[in-house]
Amino acid sequence: MAAKAKGQKGPAASDHVDRLRSQWARELPDIDTEPMGILGRASRLTNLFRPSLEATFARFGLDRGEFDVIATLRRSGSPYRLTPTQMYTSLMISSGGLTHRLDRLEKAGLIRREKSPEDGRSMLVALTDAGISRVEEACRAHVANGAAFLGALDAKERSLLADLLRKLLVGIEDNA
Repeated sequence: MAAKAKGQKGPAASDHVDRLRSQWARELPDIDTEPMGILGRASRLTNLFRPSLEATFARFGLDRGEFDVIATLRRSGSPYRLTPTQMYTSLMISSGGLTHRLDRLEKAGLIRREKSPEDGRSMLVALTDAGISRVEEACRAHVANGAAFLGALDAKERSLLADLLRKLLVGIEDNA
């Protein structure tokens, strides 16, 4: 049930999820807790990574939602402009949730709202030069933070894990 930690000799290392599964095996031995071994670890990883993620974004005066907005604009490519509908669809949030984030980002000078040149009734959200600079710095720190978090895995293990998670996500997304 437990996996060996990198470089460990002897018995396999045990983690929090192994301990939970052992308790369930004792209390409800007829239940196969294998899904807990995978999904429980994914959830625990998210919970353990979240404070570091939030601290990284806070260093740049951002919260995770604000980073998501400016990162979405930056990833869209030059001229780093999208309609609010394109943004909230991509971010999978409500239009009201997006509006609140846009208000804060505009006040901080990281985005601006401008009329669409194609349709004067429509608005576009665009990154400012300050927004481009901020998101690029925050993204570099975010990626470095993630790499440090994955330090227990070598390159081959990270690749295998990414491939397996992709396969799982594609299967889940295809059925959603």
